[in-house]
Amino acid sequence: MKALWLDIGNTRLKYWITQDDQIIEQAAELHLQSPSDLLLGLIQHFRSLGLDKVGISSVQDKTNNERIVKILKMLDVPVSFAKVHAEYAGLRCGYDHIEQLGIDRWLQVLAVAKAQEDLCVVSCGTALTIDLTQGLQHLGGYILPNLYLQRDSLIQKTKGIKIPDAAFAELTPGRNTIDAVHHGILLGLLSTIRQVMQQSPRKLVLTGGDAPLFAQFLEEFDPIICPDLLLQGLKIYLDQEKVSF
Repeated sequence: MKALWLDIGNTRLKYWITQDDQIIEQAAELHLQSPSDLLLGLIQHFRSLGLDKVGISSVQDKTNNERIVKILKMLDVPVSFAKVHAEYAGLRCGYDHIEQLGIDRWLQVLAVAKAQEDLCVVSCGTALTIDLTQGLQHLGGYILPNLYLQRDSLIQKTKGIKIPDAAFAELTPGRNTIDAVHHGILLGLLSTIRQVMQQSPRKLVLTGGDAPLFAQFLEEFDPIICPDLLLQGLKIYLDQEKVSF
């Protein structure tokens, strides 16, 4: 059985190709707000692989998802979208209205939630999201602008400040505007995560492109880095017996 697992986020398209549950190919590319165009460029490659099924996690709107489905029909294999459930595989959603919880956050929690563990799952992507679990109960969470969104917003709102694309690497007080901006934004996000972790004992799980950066400043919590947590959750979701392609 050969499958394509697609994660279509706000800025990136990531995928796995698996054969008999082993990853044989994986990639991640920026889609520049046009995931269907990027997917169209990949479709001939996917057709050549002899796929048996496709599973998708997408945060795109209805129009973009309809375009994505139309392109994937060229593969002539069953296609299934993951969605948030009030309860699934034992995991209970903590949102009052489940349709408001992003599928990306739901799948990341689904990938790691365990009955005997309390978790703080932090996704360091386009937004910085924090989701808490108590056993198999999702408790809800927090959403913050990530490092780069905060920096871009500050540049746009502050006259006369031009901030180059410098690295977020230190927490010392900035002795120039560039460092003050970068160190301050990183300090603020780290402080938020620490505050959440101090509410009650729990295991810290980091995912997303900036996970290694955050991990080096949160060593006191012994964080676990899971680079492809969403795709792991997608595979778990669609491997459940009650989901048919």
